[in-house]
Amino acid sequence: MAVPYVTIERGNPGNPDAPKKWYAQSKSSGELTFRKLAKEIASSSTTVSDTDVMAVLNELVKVIGKHLSEGKIVRMSDFGSFQITFKSKASETKEKFNASLIHSPKITFRPGIDLKENLNNLKYVKA
Repeated sequence: MAVPYVTIERGNPGNPDAPKKWYAQSKSSGELTFRKLAKEIASSSTTVSDTDVMAVLNELVKVIGKHLSEGKIVRMSDFGSFQITFKSKASETKEKFNASLIHSPKITFRPGIDLKENLNNLKYVKA
């Protein structure tokens, strides 16, 4: 299977007068829902049902969220790790800084070794 891409013409935001150039951009070929993921995991096992898998995955999401909100990095072995990151506005002094200057929180995922190795074997096809 190959990763589909499209080509997009973009200008240089730092130099609007520069000629536009063409870049590749990945194109989604669909999505895998939580329910379909659970069914696929269950279908490769003879001991658990898709309902069991969904229950475990639902609990996993809750537990990851809980620990992320406590400032922990959630490391899931070779799968990868999750961490909260954010931006902040500047403060004139350390003493004047407060939490109201923090904005744009997001969850950052860093893939583990197995997922990273998959990137080395990708093939691409123009959509």
